Amino acid sequence: MRGNGFKTGVFKIPRKTRLLKGDLDIAPLIDCVFLLLIFFMLTSTFVKPAGIRVNLPRTVTADLLTEGKFVIVITGEDIIYYRDKAVSIEKLKQLLQKEKERTKGVLIKADKRASLGRIIQVWDMCRELGIQKLNIATLQVRR
Repeated sequence: MRGNGFKTGVFKIPRKTRLLKGDLDIAPLIDCVFLLLIFFMLTSTFVKPAGIRVNLPRTVTADLLTEGKFVIVITGEDIIYYRDKAVSIEKLKQLLQKEKERTKGVLIKADKRASLGRIIQVWDMCRELGIQKLNIATLQVRR
């Protein structure tokens, strides 16, 4: 033996193992989940459908719209919108002149209170530019 009373070799220290019994409390976990849920609900942005509100005329024989068309909106007050911006008929002509090669057609969404004269004016302008595929949007009524 040396000075402290221990042998200089390997010695065993008895260890006591005991099982800890207890229930897992999930209340803090539920609190965290609800806080995360509230956080994401408050920080998320909800997308409103883009566009101008227009009351379309109803029809029974309407065809379904195909994608790839430029949309011109005419409100009940005869205001023309192109890509959600109010434009004059002259400005609309300039915009369509630039983009007529890329278009597969034009869809005119005219409010049912819009004047027929304004709709025909836009229709004729599109024909002058050489746009052949013109459609007027309607709501399809079930028979």
